[in-house]
Amino acid sequence: MVAFIQSARSRISRVPLPIIIVSIILLIIVAMAILAPWISPADPTRQNLLGRLKAPGFERAGMTYWLGTDDLGRDLLTRILYGAGVSLGVAVLSVFVSTLVGVSLGMLAGWFRGWAEIFIMRMVDIVMSIPAVLLAVLTVAVLGPGFLKLVLVLGLTRWPRYTRVAYAQTLQVANLPFIKASELAGAGAVRILFHHILPNIAGPILIVATSEFGLMILMEAGLSFLGLGIQPPAPSWGSIMSVGRQYVEHAWWIVAFPGICLFLLVFSVNVLGDWLRDQLDPRSRTR
Repeated sequence: MVAFIQSARSRISRVPLPIIIVSIILLIIVAMAILAPWISPADPTRQNLLGRLKAPGFERAGMTYWLGTDDLGRDLLTRILYGAGVSLGVAVLSVFVSTLVGVSLGMLAGWFRGWAEIFIMRMVDIVMSIPAVLLAVLTVAVLGPGFLKLVLVLGLTRWPRYTRVAYAQTLQVANLPFIKASELAGAGAVRILFHHILPNIAGPILIVATSEFGLMILMEAGLSFLGLGIQPPAPSWGSIMSVGRQYVEHAWWIVAFPGICLFLLVFSVNVLGDWLRDQLDPRSRTR
């Protein structure tokens, strides 16, 4: 046990201080999202028109509204806590969908080559030629808003990047001796792809996923801000800021506090993603 603690201390001491700070910030936001039903002071959808647009610190009926209230008198702190779960949930599920689709297609194109390679990679070129935000807006406009629809839209508009990375990595790994040995031993394509190739290309895929995670959070907030994402009365940082822009002159807190949370979340994820890339990329360690 002592040896384990000493080893953990040694590893933590080698982690840069900024990485530790952003990790703590990210853990706090994740804890907010998970514990929101237990730590939030009020119901996120409960309206109180007599207490609308009250500044932070407002007290009424024995309750303190630490971050103020919105245009319908709802507690802003509670809605931010629940909104953290929405943003993280959409981002995690969207990254999962895009990773699953993109990596599968990339490995198929890199392994089977021929017509499969031509068809998949031309589809990648077509999708990547359309701006991701525009494609997401058009798709949501057709399918309609909603949590699951938003997850599918974001996931199915960002898969080409995973496909390109998985395709290039599969081409490299497929020519290694242990892959040829597996073929000679009679291993099928499915076993080779998922038992031998996938573990060897997981590093670059993980780097892409971390960078895409922050983008998914921003895209969810942007679509909700435009009214195409999470619909009221469900709380979302983007939708909260969308409402708050109408009152920004005399109720700045409605935009400021969810905006700060959004900035901290995306900043933390991006910094951790860059650090993880440096750790997993051997070329960056040799500079």
